[in-house]
Amino acid sequence: MNENRLNLGCGTDIKKGWTNLDIVDLPGVDVVWGIEDLPLPFEDQQFEEVLCKDILEHVDYILVLQDIHRILKPGGRLRITVPHFTSRNNFVDPTHRKQFSVRTFDFFLKNSTHGRDYYFDFHFSSLGHTKITFENPRFPARLFFLFNAVIDPLVNLNSHTQNYYEISFLSRLFPGINIETELIK
Repeated sequence: MNENRLNLGCGTDIKKGWTNLDIVDLPGVDVVWGIEDLPLPFEDQQFEEVLCKDILEHVDYILVLQDIHRILKPGGRLRITVPHFTSRNNFVDPTHRKQFSVRTFDFFLKNSTHGRDYYFDFHFSSLGHTKITFENPRFPARLFFLFNAVIDPLVNLNSHTQNYYEISFLSRLFPGINIETELIK
């Protein structure tokens, strides 16, 4: 168990050198705890990095983000992966409660571009990066997804191209799979 990095809601994705937390007592899980059972069982400013891969769509994530902010050290990084709102995975999994845009996590930044800093009593200082991921074109049965190899770098040039992708027909023609983003405390 590492006191500097937390793999929150790890499931079977056990990471060596990390504290692995999950609600189910699976092999390799260090802390058995439900992520909505707040506060999380950690000290203030304990972690330099927290990984939330494919979990925020399953929970009431605002309160979870607030508690993650509490346990992150200043300058600490929160790495998030969630389904993009156009992802077919949103509708396949009956446990998904929320959908996400590339701009969703901007609401949690100090001096947010949305101008709604008053929504929450906690803020991350900056955004490390944000990327929309697409279906992997390497599977031979998915020839249509070969276009994603071209779409991916174009969409992810910058925040303006990501925003244009989401508001245009492109997001319906070439649906995203996930959003990967990093928030810095």
